[in-house]
Amino acid sequence: MALTDEALEQARAEAQSHYRDLRARKPKLDDDSIDVILRGARSHYAWRSDPVSEDTLRALYEITAAGPTSMNTCPSRYVFVTSREGKQRLAKSLKDKNVDKMMSAPVTAIIAYDLDFWHELPFLFPHEDRRAFFEGKDQYIEDTAFRNSTLQGGYFMIAARALGLDVGAMSGFSNQIVDEEFFAGKNWKSNFLCNLGYADETALFQKLPRFAFEDVCSFL
Repeated sequence: MALTDEALEQARAEAQSHYRDLRARKPKLDDDSIDVILRGARSHYAWRSDPVSEDTLRALYEITAAGPTSMNTCPSRYVFVTSREGKQRLAKSLKDKNVDKMMSAPVTAIIAYDLDFWHELPFLFPHEDRRAFFEGKDQYIEDTAFRNSTLQGGYFMIAARALGLDVGAMSGFSNQIVDEEFFAGKNWKSNFLCNLGYADETALFQKLPRFAFEDVCSFL
């Protein structure tokens, strides 16, 4: 139910206060924390056998879900493939070179998006009913779902690293096969796959180059 009048003002005041308190406690991350989540992080292809607990995956979702999306649409859906049977089903979609990477990971997440996300807007965006923005607009629905699920997928990988997990995202697979195998009867589409676990770092090679600021950034 949407908040109105005094209740809405109180909720806004509390949100602003919480944000100010957080910034006062932690103005920014230290260098090591930044290295863990991005600057020193790596994509991984080999994994130790250590399991990933359900509690860790629940914490991962909770952190990921806190990230912003347009109109709070939250279109991403997550399937954590952990069983041998599930992995064998997923292997049908993969290019050959990716099968071993996926099979050896404790968890492979299918990052997908729900094309019916906009039906949940009265709950997700209670300030006003914005379902009319999407009704009958298939391309807008697709664009919004894909863009925001990709954004949420980025949050997902950063959150996993923040929790001590390693990640290895994969796009070398057939989206059509994944959708037919896992999402029959649902209006979901796969975006990308992400292996999760604790990496065997002996498989790493040197970090590849990145562009310099001057190569890709400009001011207007």
